[in-house]
Amino acid sequence: MNKQPIKNKTAETKLSIIILNYNTKDLLKQCLSSFVQKDNYQVIVVDNASIDSSVEMVKKEFPRVEIIQSKQNLGFTKGNNLARDHATGKYVLFLNSDTKLQANTLPVMLDFMESDPTVGISTCLTLLPSGKLYYACHRGFPTLWNSFCYFSGLAKIFSKSQLFAGYTATYLPVDKIHEIDACSGTFLLIRKELLDKIGWFDEDYFAYGEDIEMCYRVKELRFKVMFNPSAIIYHYWGASSGLKSTSRDVTTASVSNRNRWNKARYEAMRIFFEKHYRQKYPEIFRYLVLAAIKAVMYLRASVD
Repeated sequence: MNKQPIKNKTAETKLSIIILNYNTKDLLKQCLSSFVQKDNYQVIVVDNASIDSSVEMVKKEFPRVEIIQSKQNLGFTKGNNLARDHATGKYVLFLNSDTKLQANTLPVMLDFMESDPTVGISTCLTLLPSGKLYYACHRGFPTLWNSFCYFSGLAKIFSKSQLFAGYTATYLPVDKIHEIDACSGTFLLIRKELLDKIGWFDEDYFAYGEDIEMCYRVKELRFKVMFNPSAIIYHYWGASSGLKSTSRDVTTASVSNRNRWNKARYEAMRIFFEKHYRQKYPEIFRYLVLAAIKAVMYLRASVD
């Protein structure tokens, strides 16, 4: 693994921005170009063995950005965790390479974190290029009931009901600041002191689920996870995995890579259930849940 030396900081680092990249050179360039790199912002790009000259582009276009190169694709959790010994900011922002920030996004979110010490994690309004809401930017925990409602379609039918839309959280107003169960790792801003305490991302997950896991553990420590729509980013969903049509025209993800990531998102469901809900239900429910996860994975094997 090839690492650039960490640059000496002459002032307190307010924010460390960690961007994991895998063959998203053009989107990565757009992402880095969308925010102002201030002296108290540390920007780290972790490259997961890209073959599209992403690293060369960063070195040429953004010489102040620190680069960590992995010799293999380690997945989302292990890839981001490579920055553990490099991040020096008071806050750490995990930011997807397939995002584009508005000019005020970072200042607004940092001020928000500074204003309330009880907030452990915050996220902003995340929109798809079409302007449609990216649902994962604010959601509930995948309890047995919430998961059933989501996969059965009840959450979509009764989208304004807290009872049925507990996972998608579509009953909550997206134009107001509010507390949520979990947000997406697309834009996840966390206090570094708290991040170090929980041990960064849980590497039992390859990709998917690790953001919900982090939010769950932060809430266990009595900190809040907050959604703040005053700041906005755009998300070209699925660029690295190639799973979504929102990024098909700008991704180089192979079929085998898409299949790997597709499998990972259902494996994440199993891991989260085993960690947090297995002991809360009779054993028969464990077998039913695992069978349901496998069934859904096969039914949705043809990705959109």
